[in-house]
Amino acid sequence: MTDLLHILPSFPLSAFAALIPTVERHALTTTDLLTTHPADLAKRTQLPIIDLRRFLAAIQASLSDDLASSRPLAPPPSSSPPSSAEERQPQQPISTTSDEFISTLDDGLDEALGGGVPVGHITEFTGESGVGKTQFLLSLCLAVQLPAPRGLGKQALYISTESGLATRRLAQMLEGNTILQEASEAGTPASLDGIHSAVTPDLESQDHILEYQVPVLLSRHDVGLMIIDSVAANYRAEFERQGSHGSNMATRSAELIRLGALLRDLARRHNIAIVVANQVADRFASSTTPSIPRPLAMRSGMSPSHLESPLASRSMPPPSTIPNLSSTPSSSMPFSFSFPDDEQPASPALALDHQQRWFTGWGDDPRSSSSLKTPSLGLVWSTQISCRVALYKRPVYGRPTRIAAPISAEDDVDVGSPTLKTWKRWMKVVFAPHVAASGQGIENATEYEVTMTGLKSVKKDKAKPAVVI
Repeated sequence: MTDLLHILPSFPLSAFAALIPTVERHALTTTDLLTTHPADLAKRTQLPIIDLRRFLAAIQASLSDDLASSRPLAPPPSSSPPSSAEERQPQQPISTTSDEFISTLDDGLDEALGGGVPVGHITEFTGESGVGKTQFLLSLCLAVQLPAPRGLGKQALYISTESGLATRRLAQMLEGNTILQEASEAGTPASLDGIHSAVTPDLESQDHILEYQVPVLLSRHDVGLMIIDSVAANYRAEFERQGSHGSNMATRSAELIRLGALLRDLARRHNIAIVVANQVADRFASSTTPSIPRPLAMRSGMSPSHLESPLASRSMPPPSTIPNLSSTPSSSMPFSFSFPDDEQPASPALALDHQQRWFTGWGDDPRSSSSLKTPSLGLVWSTQISCRVALYKRPVYGRPTRIAAPISAEDDVDVGSPTLKTWKRWMKVVFAPHVAASGQGIENATEYEVTMTGLKSVKKDKAKPAVVI
C-alpha cells in the first residue's frame, strides 16, 4: 500500500479516487512518484499521463504547504475532471515580455549587451577555458541583488556541474568593486547570503534538481537569476563515453530539447533570467566543400567583402574562368578546380559547415587565421537558447629583454623567442532578441579585462587597427 496518507494525512484523495487503487497495486511509494518521470509512470501503470501530472502536481503542492507550515491543500470544489481548455491553463501567470535587464557591473559591457542580460530568456556565455565565463556569471550573481537599473533587487541561484561556488572570488569583488560599494553605502548591499548554490555532479542529479527542487525554491524565495555552470559538462560525460555514438546522439538531442523547454518555462513562469556557461570544441573544416585559396581569389578580382558574404559561393565565377590556370601545367597543380561539363558543384550555402559560421560565433570572418571553435552540444542546443555571447582570448607576446646569447650559452639556446606578457579578451553578441549582433570578426566586439574588482571594458583605440580573429 502507498505511504501517501502516512506522509500527507491531509492530501485530498477524493479527487484522485480513480488513480489510488492502481498506485497501490503497483506498490508505488511517494518517493517513487516524485522521482520517476510522468512518462515512465504512465508506461508502468497504464494510466493517462495528464491525470498523473495533475496527481503529481497536487502531491508537490501539498508537500510545499506542509513544509511551509501553511494551511493544507484544499480539495477541489468539484470532483469532475476539468475540461481540455482548463488543462491547458498554466498554474501561474506566464510573463511573455520583459524590459528588465541584469547588469555586468560595467557600463561598456552593458552597452554592448543592449542593457545587460535580459529577464525571461536563456542567455549563453560560451568560450574556451580561461576566457572569463565564470567571471561574468559571478558578476551577475551580485548585480541581480542591486536595485534597478543595475539589477532586480532579488536573489540568485547558482547551479554548478564541475566545482562549487567561488565564494572567495565573490568576496574579493564585494570588497573592491565601486558599484557594489556605492550600493552598500546606499542601504541596498549585495552579499553572499543572496546567492543559493547547488552542485550537480551527474546528469541524473541535474535533472532531478531542475525539474523538482528548483520550482519549489523559486516559489519560496524571491529569485531573479538562475545560473548553470556549465550546461555541457554532464552531457559530455554521460553521452560521449559510451560506444554507440549514433543512438547516444539521438538520446542526447531529445534530452537537450527537454532541458530547453524546461528552462524556458521556468524563465517565463517565474520571470527570471537564466544564464548558462558553455564550453567549446575545435572545429575542423570539411573536406567535401570546395574552396578557393585566398591568394588565388585575390588574383581573380574578388574583394575581401565579396568573400565575407554568406552567399559569396553562389556569385563566385566558375573555376574554369579563373585566370593563369591554363598556363600552369596540370602536373604541378596540387589540386584541380575543373569539374565535368555535365556536373556542377553543389552550392554550399545551405550546408551546416557554411551556416554555422553565423550562429556559433566563430568562422564568420574569412580573414581570420586563428583556429575555429564550435560551442558544445551542437545545433540542437543552439535552437533552445535566446541569446548567445561569444568570448575570445588571444595571447599578447613581448620582446625578450636579452637580445644576445651569453658566450657560455649552448648553440641551441633560443634567446630570440617572444615571451607571453598577457591575454586580450573580447565579448561579442552572436545573436539576441533585444540587441543586434556585433558583426563579423571582433572589429565591433568589446574588449574587456578581468581585474581584482571584476570585469572592466577597454575603450577602443581608433588609432590602432582591430585585431582579426
